[in-house]
Amino acid sequence: MTTDERRVLLAAGGTGGHLFPAYALAEELGRRGVAVDLVTDMRGDKYGTGFPARAIHQVPSATLAGRNPIAMARTALTLVRGVLAARSLLNKLRPHAVIGFGGYPTFPPLLAARMLRIPSALHEQNAVLGRANKMLAGRVSAIATSFERTRLLDGTLEAKARFTGNPVRDLVIGAAGVPYPALAPGGPLRLLVFGGSQGARFFADVVPPALAGLSAELKRRLRVVQQAREEDLERVRGAFAAGGIEAEAAAFFKDLPDRMAASHLVIARAGASSVAELTVIGRPAILVPLPHSLDNDQLQNATRLAESGGGWCIEQKDLSSERLKAEIERLAGNPEELERAAAAAKAAGRPDAVRRLADLVEELMGASTTRSPLPAH
Repeated sequence: MTTDERRVLLAAGGTGGHLFPAYALAEELGRRGVAVDLVTDMRGDKYGTGFPARAIHQVPSATLAGRNPIAMARTALTLVRGVLAARSLLNKLRPHAVIGFGGYPTFPPLLAARMLRIPSALHEQNAVLGRANKMLAGRVSAIATSFERTRLLDGTLEAKARFTGNPVRDLVIGAAGVPYPALAPGGPLRLLVFGGSQGARFFADVVPPALAGLSAELKRRLRVVQQAREEDLERVRGAFAAGGIEAEAAAFFKDLPDRMAASHLVIARAGASSVAELTVIGRPAILVPLPHSLDNDQLQNATRLAESGGGWCIEQKDLSSERLKAEIERLAGNPEELERAAAAAKAAGRPDAVRRLADLVEELMGASTTRSPLPAH
């Protein structure tokens, strides 16, 4: 490690919503000559990201859940161990800034950064400040937001806020260059269905029967790509085959941004990364927020997109196969509405989000050089 090397530690939970924006920032910082390390659980790197960091670290951490005294004591002990391990890691790496993207693996590194007086920031991907980020917000130097208005971000926290947008990976930026495909009369109608990084059983239950109920002419035009859980794949494939629908189903698509770009319409959950990618690429979507997401963050995300004209928000309790069938019939018969929604989604996108977030990180690194050296280890 050279003394003039610029170094940043990123901390992110192992879900796509946390990991993908951290990945995008790591790509941009790498272009700027900044060395990046990552703290995460990664969950086996099931996304096949090949994260662009020089090393991936793990420290003990745990979710802050439950009110059982024994469980709370165990959680507290794990977090203490995690903070001590994170402090040791920071003394070894000597980063100039620590950036957290949410999820329980962010707790120890950000708390240790506060103890060692290392500049730090949180990135909030959703339209409402998440519980983990809210607990850490008072202890960081800055809070980067994905939306101009973020619920629960007020008072002294609001003064720390910087609107950057939600960073997307280079793969998404590349797909954003593909124009919205013209929907020709009688031509193929390309439909993409996915449930975020976790998949969605609800879509496996609702989408195939909705499409099977369409007219023979519309079914002939359909080209469907659907993400489904491993345990749902065979029944989804069987339902499409029985309905005479040309479809591809898989548990995960590494090239999902390219598939978005090729689509006329997307049906999806409303996770923060999904919404960010849809808007940067500019594709209209029927968004069905996960009904039990913490703080109703997906409903907030979907509502913001619907307000922009870039999609339609339908809560899960209101979406039956019959309702979905009717929506697809309506949109298939109104290509102009799909094109308008695609343009509105594109207008809401922030392809410059990663640059803006990296600029904030560089500001924090600049502040680091004015502080006292870190304690020797």
